[in-house]
Amino acid sequence: MVWAVNRAPYASNPEKSRGRLHKEPEHEMRSPFQRDRDRIIHSSAFRRLEYKTQVFVNHEGDYYRTRLTHTMEAAQITRTIARALRLNEDLAESVALAHDLGHTPFGHAGERILNRLMEPHGGFEHNGQSIRIVDVLEERYPGFRGLNLSFEVREGIVKHSTRYDRPQVQEFDATKAPTLEAQIVDYADEIAYNSHDIDDGLKSNMLTRTDLADVELWVDADERVAREHPDASPSVRRYQTVRRIIDRLATDMIQAIRARIEEHGIRTLDDVRRCHVRLAGFSPEMGERNRELKRVLLARLYSHYRVTRMGMKAQRIMTDLFQTYMEEPQQMPPHIHHRIETGEPKARVVADYIAGMTDRFALDDYKKLFDPYERV
Repeated sequence: MVWAVNRAPYASNPEKSRGRLHKEPEHEMRSPFQRDRDRIIHSSAFRRLEYKTQVFVNHEGDYYRTRLTHTMEAAQITRTIARALRLNEDLAESVALAHDLGHTPFGHAGERILNRLMEPHGGFEHNGQSIRIVDVLEERYPGFRGLNLSFEVREGIVKHSTRYDRPQVQEFDATKAPTLEAQIVDYADEIAYNSHDIDDGLKSNMLTRTDLADVELWVDADERVAREHPDASPSVRRYQTVRRIIDRLATDMIQAIRARIEEHGIRTLDDVRRCHVRLAGFSPEMGERNRELKRVLLARLYSHYRVTRMGMKAQRIMTDLFQTYMEEPQQMPPHIHHRIETGEPKARVVADYIAGMTDRFALDDYKKLFDPYERV
């Protein structure tokens, strides 16, 4: 095998992977985690992220982030942090690329709505849906359903966030912490969406520089850009400011993780798994700065009347789709309806179908079902 690199002793070793649900021969040139990364990228669910929403619905503008562009940014930050800490970059990147596969159309509003609709049937949660996609819903191989990813990537998908009380986590031993590669994804994800929501919010005029006047992270970075590049255009100044915020958050996180590794005597991967303190995260000071930014984004951007309107529109669309498919499942395509005929729970099949929709597909499907003049 040619997988060996100079990793830290607490990094995940692909040669000691716990394997796949369905046994496969290893590849001479690529580690299990590299193969997992490629399987995720080539999946249908990954491609659909291009037309799924972060904050702004896709048809509102071509330059706003989507789930796909967000995922790529989060993966880039993840890989940077993993390399600085000498972790397994391929494992970290694989988890980052898969972390949003289970998201519904219409952003976080869509997830809340589908969870409410599915409450009598076990609920809905995007991390659980992500593992369902890679284990069951993707159909790429003749001998099994799903992508047959390695244990470590599957574990990272369901355990990169801090909630371990979900049913899907039990397979992966909820008493043990995930790998450090999985832990950093949660924070790289946050760095990515906080920073690009500032960028998209300012570009859309749904967020103003005045809104950010009390956000230390923004003010400090913006003032430095103004001093260093006094003649920069507003768009360049905005970009450079956001860039510095990302750098400051990522650098702080790397330093904070190194300090916690030393403080808790982490020397092996088993030490990571037995540690009951979350090793990944910001320093206390930067954590407060980050929470300050999130409070402003919640109050000024995520609560903006245009975002609220879209959330209410999403509620009507997804509720009507769910109810009409529950009442008459044969309105779904035959290959979807067939799953109900073979014994799968109707509500879960309907939820899978709706969750897999892009924003555009959901809007079009709604028109086909409820607009009498729309061709079906």
